[in-house]
Amino acid sequence: MTVITTSAASASATAIPLPVTAVTCLEDRAHVERGVRLDLAAGVQRLRLGPVSALAVDRTLHAELTGPHTATVLDARLVRTWTPQGPRPSDDDSALRHRVHELEEERTALDRECDRLRGRLDLLGRLAADLLRECGEAAGAGTTDRERWTRELDRVDGERDAYGERLRSAEARLAALRGELVQAQRALDASEERPAELVAHVELTVDAAAAGPAELRVGHLTPCALWRPAYRAVLDGDALTLETEAVVWQRTGEDWSDVRLTLSTARSTLASDPPRLGEDRLTLKDRTAAERRTVDVELREEEIADLGPVPVQGLPGVDDGGQTRVLAAPASVSVPSDGRAHRVPLSEFTTAARNEYACAPELSPLVTRVVRCDNRSGHALLAGPVDLVRDSGFAGRGTLDFTAPGAPVELAFGSCDDHRVVRETEESRDTGGLMQHTVVTRTVRLHLSRFSAPGEQGERTVVVRERIPVSEVSAVEVRLRKESCSPAPDAVDAEGIVRWDVPLAPGGRRTVTLVYELSASAKVAGL
Repeated sequence: MTVITTSAASASATAIPLPVTAVTCLEDRAHVERGVRLDLAAGVQRLRLGPVSALAVDRTLHAELTGPHTATVLDARLVRTWTPQGPRPSDDDSALRHRVHELEEERTALDRECDRLRGRLDLLGRLAADLLRECGEAAGAGTTDRERWTRELDRVDGERDAYGERLRSAEARLAALRGELVQAQRALDASEERPAELVAHVELTVDAAAAGPAELRVGHLTPCALWRPAYRAVLDGDALTLETEAVVWQRTGEDWSDVRLTLSTARSTLASDPPRLGEDRLTLKDRTAAERRTVDVELREEEIADLGPVPVQGLPGVDDGGQTRVLAAPASVSVPSDGRAHRVPLSEFTTAARNEYACAPELSPLVTRVVRCDNRSGHALLAGPVDLVRDSGFAGRGTLDFTAPGAPVELAFGSCDDHRVVRETEESRDTGGLMQHTVVTRTVRLHLSRFSAPGEQGERTVVVRERIPVSEVSAVEVRLRKESCSPAPDAVDAEGIVRWDVPLAPGGRRTVTLVYELSASAKVAGL
């Protein structure tokens, strides 16, 4: 920490530095903490500290003094000053900025020179046209002055050639200068940015009972900072390493250098008032005779998913499972104020992975390698993108849903190009019987193939999942005809998901058949 006496600060116009020591990055803003050690004089005094970010929120400014001597903060406020930048770089600016300024001035001078040369050439062109017209008129009148005409035309042509050459040289230099200026400007934009014109300082009024050292802590909120979780999964045989990182962006106007970084999912912008309730009326009416005789049904598609966020496009919010989560960086970090993404490591764990080759032919004809493990990071894994890495290198990017500590993690490591699945469906409808029941029979055939390289050995089990409808009304019954299925399903869950574990040898082929019936009474409509 910087130690500066109050008397020295009062004698000079330089403000007391107030560095950033800790940052708590929220979903769309950051809480910045600053600290400095002061040697206070006895009595009431005013301190000027900073500079700080001009984006600091005034109403969130909080200052506190601690130390062996009694000292009280009477007033704390943010004071902003505006210093417009001049048209020319100052002596404190870098050599690159001075070079860019010189190139811009030279480009402006060359633009003006080219304009003057073009104007001169245009004037000489009109003069040559006037001379030729004069020669034509005089020759038509029977008077000739060949020597003067030749001398004047030669002089005009010589000047046009000279000015034309000067214009071509100036344009060539201007084109080269513009390319050099573009490169210099890119280098300047990548290496530094122009100093801010609006600068803020913290002004404190302090009452110290006795002279002595004191610790000053200042905190405030600032916008233009956010973070999102990101992951990197490395699959090495049967071991999976999952690295948790925080991607931090900030454009607060000041760099965070060697600060304690904390990531929080708290949403300070949410209103504390409950939503306003509107009127919702429910009315009852008697069914008609036609409605009593028929039952209208319809097919509805529902997604089956575990607890987790709903996928959204673009940059989503941080999903924390409904509870505020706080993650801390294990070491001090530095995040410059450049608006770019900076990855901060948070945690890492390695555990045994369970591999599965899964296929849902109704959704995709691809066989996907799915890896499952338990969350042993010690904290909740928030929803975010995952960089997938395996033996062959970077395999792609997936998504990770919200996962509680100890809960299973499921990652898809891409499709297997040596597998192919073809799906065929058939449907037959039969109406008959005394009650005029309608029976719809559906047959699904799945043809699985494995194309293996020469010399490849060992079977591979492919988990195939198909679905059958689930009825919510008693008038419609769904029955799985296990005797017609080939082979018999290994499992059928309550959501209607039918599963087979199909072993495939290298170069092998298998056919899986699923047969089920939908039976509806005569009063059912819409099936």
